[in-house]
Parts: sequence; C-alpha cells; structure tokens
Amino acid sequence: MVDDAFVVPIKSFDLAKERLRRGGVPDVTSLARQLALGVLESCSPRHVIVISESHDVTAFARDNGAEVVEATASGLNEAVQGAYEQLSSRFERLIIVHGDLRRPEGLADFTPDPGVTVVTDHRGLGTNVLVVPTMIDFHFQYGSNSALLHLLEAQRHDLMVHLITDSRWRFDVDEPSDLEGP
Repeated sequence: MVDDAFVVPIKSFDLAKERLRRGGVPDVTSLARQLALGVLESCSPRHVIVISESHDVTAFARDNGAEVVEATASGLNEAVQGAYEQLSSRFERLIIVHGDLRRPEGLADFTPDPGVTVVTDHRGLGTNVLVVPTMIDFHFQYGSNSALLHLLEAQRHDLMVHLITDSRWRFDVDEPSDLEGP
C-alpha cells in the first residue's frame, strides 16, 4: 500500500465555474483548464488522480500524467466518496485538492500530519484541501460550511484534526472577485 495520493475532482471545463460565467468573466473554459493544469503540475511528481465525469477532462488528465477515476455520480460529494471507496485499498490516505486553486505552488512538498487536515478557503468556511486516512467510513461534506462539517466528521471518528486557515491554498476561484488579490 502506498502512503498517499492527491485526488483532484474536476468538473467539465465547459460547465465549470458557473458564477464566473454569470459574472461576465471572459473565456471561463480556458481559465478552468489553466487553473486545473496549475494544480496538477504543482502536485507532480507525487501520485495524482483526477476524478471527473467528463471525457475531455479525463483526456486532459491523462495527457498531463494523472491517473483517472471516472466519476459515476454527478455531485462533488458523491464523486469524491466513490473515489475514496475505490482507492482506499491502494493508499493509506488521500489528499483531496480542488482543481481551482489560484496559487497551488508547493502542493508536492505538503507533508500532512497524521489524522485529518482541513485547509480552509480564505473565508474560513470551505475546504480547499482535505487530507483523510483511508479504510474508515468517512463521509465527505463539501458545500456550505464544509470546513466545519469535515472537522465534525473527523471528530466522529476520534481522529486527530489539524485546521489550517492561513495557507497559500486558501484562495480558490469561484467568484469574479477571487481573480484579484494575493
């Protein structure tokens, strides 16, 4: 069994970032692809697995050296849950990273502590990076207040919890204003 792997869920580039599209950001499809490429490159040379329902994304992932797990569910929680269950026998822990980090540099050097690590978004509410040991019945809680919900899920399993609120990875791109700043 290998120690860990990065797992990057990526929605179809043509459908991703609906709030950016509504906000008038030009060429969101290319931006989504560029952000995902930055994350994949920043995780390398460690093992990277992309979860997606999109054939374009899975081809993109393979072209960029990532393994692919085709999502059988359309929602983020269901897709990550399915991949977690599928990969648990191969890895001791999974590092789930959103594919829209604005500054993904340094991911390959990330050495999380034992237990569960939650790296929040810049608001302290969302979960941009989540480290979870495998072989437990962990339930993913992406969406509103996911950072708190993931912490509670870790506590339910009596796991050591590490909360990181000041990481460079706290900046993901969901809103037009997320394209500005540090």
